[in-house]
Amino acid sequence: MADPASYRPAAGEIPTRPGVYRFRDRDRRVIYVGKAKNLRARLSSYFQDPARLATKTRTMVFTAQAVEWTVVGSEVEAIQLEYSWIKEFRPRFNIMYRDDKSYPYLAVTMNEQFPRVQVMRGDKRPGVKYFGPFHPAKAIRETVDLMLRVFPVRTCSAGVFRRAQAQDRPCLLGYIGKCSAPCVGRISPSEHRALAQDFCDFMAGDAGRFIRELEKAMASAVEDLRYEDAARLRDDIAALKRVFERNAVVLAENTEADIYAFHSDELETAVQVFHVRQGRIRGQRGWVMERVEDVDDAAMVQQLLQQVYGDAADEDVIPHEVLVPVLPEEPEETAAWLSGRRGSRVHIRVPRRGDKAELMDTVRQNAEMALSLHKSRRTGDLTARSAALKELQEALELDEPLLRIECYDISHSQGTNVVGSMVVVEDGLPKKSDYRRFNVTGEAARDDTASLRDVLRRRFARLAAERAEGAPLTGQVEEGDDDGARRFSYPPSLVVVDGGPPQVAAAVAVLVELGLDDLPVVGLAKRLEEVWLPDDEFPLVLPRSSQGLYLLQRLRDESHRFAIAGHRKRRSKAMTESALDGVPGLGPAKRAALITHFGSVAKVRRAGVDRLTEVAGVGPKLAAAIDAALNPGTGDAALNPGTGRAEAAGSSSAGAEAGDADEEAGPSSAGAEAGADG
Repeated sequence: MADPASYRPAAGEIPTRPGVYRFRDRDRRVIYVGKAKNLRARLSSYFQDPARLATKTRTMVFTAQAVEWTVVGSEVEAIQLEYSWIKEFRPRFNIMYRDDKSYPYLAVTMNEQFPRVQVMRGDKRPGVKYFGPFHPAKAIRETVDLMLRVFPVRTCSAGVFRRAQAQDRPCLLGYIGKCSAPCVGRISPSEHRALAQDFCDFMAGDAGRFIRELEKAMASAVEDLRYEDAARLRDDIAALKRVFERNAVVLAENTEADIYAFHSDELETAVQVFHVRQGRIRGQRGWVMERVEDVDDAAMVQQLLQQVYGDAADEDVIPHEVLVPVLPEEPEETAAWLSGRRGSRVHIRVPRRGDKAELMDTVRQNAEMALSLHKSRRTGDLTARSAALKELQEALELDEPLLRIECYDISHSQGTNVVGSMVVVEDGLPKKSDYRRFNVTGEAARDDTASLRDVLRRRFARLAAERAEGAPLTGQVEEGDDDGARRFSYPPSLVVVDGGPPQVAAAVAVLVELGLDDLPVVGLAKRLEEVWLPDDEFPLVLPRSSQGLYLLQRLRDESHRFAIAGHRKRRSKAMTESALDGVPGLGPAKRAALITHFGSVAKVRRAGVDRLTEVAGVGPKLAAAIDAALNPGTGDAALNPGTGRAEAAGSSSAGAEAGDADEEAGPSSAGAEAGADG
């Protein structure tokens, strides 16, 4: 740990204007981001007597080795820049309120000839009608499943729709009555669009009209003694009422608001939000996060609103009204920032009485229960992870705690399509955003150890270069100087390779070559699950019940899975390209169109000349060339007039069919999986 006095800037160097600052550790990681109306006053507070600092703040300033700041023009700009840096660097000493997923919406693609109902995330598209936000996404799918009884709108993807059109056969939903099957002409485009519009009208709140129409139809069916029709209509009415009840009105129908509440203890905070649209609760969402910085309720609300609405830019994500338990630190600036992102006025309020205050109390109770449930579930998991990390650290006799572990594996098939994988565990949990794959080619692909050396050299070269540059300077930086590319170069506490002494020796040789010999390396051999250390004649054998061994096994298996997935993808692409390579007149675009249209090379092979011409840009001459390339050895046979395929006289097509089936099943077969295990 560094003494804060070693990197404390002189007071006269720090401006008194608004700005954003960030603390970095010895590996140039950004570990904390903050903003201030007066940078000099705020930064000076971190370098006072350490005994007067809060525990977590003291840990942060002693972990850091540099501080940088950027001056901005206003406090609103500081809010935006602080959010951008927190999102990019995800500093360990900042509270992170949200996951990586955007809000799910129920969307109807009215911009298509045959509108489709689906769950969508991300930026909104023109011509698509959205309802929500909903959370969890499971709630949307349950709602859609109920509504398809009455409004059987298409829900399939474009590929499934085209396949059904080509085969003139609907999918399963068409057979069970949950799709009107426009793909096979059971309903005209105009009728299907009217059905989709009724779906949208119901979701927009006009439910009573449809329920009344169904009730009249049911009464008429009973009068005509059509009891089966009446029973079906009764079930349809019940389904719509269940959907309608889920969206019961809780506030005035013109209310568009997000209602937040949180519950905290010394270590963690649980946040809950209810999304109210048109007076109805459309969705609920929550987070539980560690309190890694000491902030009051106003600062927590400030950071919460920044992180939740930082990427939002429309009125459905940012509502007209945001209700919070306490006002943020800078309520006027925060409201102005939200208004700018929404494009119209946003109000931030604390409800004191009435229906909104009662609903906020409900949200607060949800936050209390969420924190209690989280603690009860996490106790066992946290204890096991902590025990595994501590046990592994003691077994390997390491001085530093195992905060970050990286594991490497190589996958190939008989030396071809070699792929290396890197998986990462931080604090005992997978960090999938840091996973990487490496395609290995040339001389490096001659064997496993050479491939491993190539992967490790590529992974650690940047870290070695940055260490050679020395520590960063403390002082003012420009806003664009964000160092985002450095995130990949953080050093691990432990490097794990899949294998025994040869693989460990290869890894150590690369690290020594790069000047990173301080990084510990171990190998985990599959046969007896032995842990191999560098230069040790005998392996370290951990007990079969060891939590540390379990952790290494899970990490090794995950790297193995990740490598095989990358290898299969690369092998499949290579098979596709090699099969269609060299066909005169067939470029990348037409090759991709063929695969998209038929689904696989095997299906292209079976299509025949006539069906190949269905693809745009493929004429009879090119279709014949493609068919000849995919079906060699049949050129001297008579052409089958029914299919356009060449068949040898007296031969059966069963062998060719079997061969095609084998090719399709190959990537998922047991033999292929074994072959991919490098």
